[in-house]
Amino acid sequence: MRLVRQRERLPNRRSSLTFSFESNGLAYTATASWFPDGRLAELFLNNHKSNSSADVNARDGAIAVSLALQNGTDLETIRRAVSRDSQGRASGPLGAALDCLAEETR
Repeated sequence: MRLVRQRERLPNRRSSLTFSFESNGLAYTATASWFPDGRLAELFLNNHKSNSSADVNARDGAIAVSLALQNGTDLETIRRAVSRDSQGRASGPLGAALDCLAEETR
């Protein structure tokens, strides 16, 4: 028997944070929202070159992360799963945004 977890619905009104950062020489904007208990609930990412492959990949990655968060995956599990260099720095924009958010919540 397979247990299916119900997606946790976000409130219609929730606090959000928008910030800009750079990853691999490209500019990105991220917007994050939280559940009422303070857990990260969703992430939106955009690249400064709308509809470029960097923009589409960033947006798609953020959608996947948002769905994972809303289905019970915690932020640290996702952060540990993304690609990193030999010094532990995020290799892509998704990891960089998640690292910024982890720093913000500490």
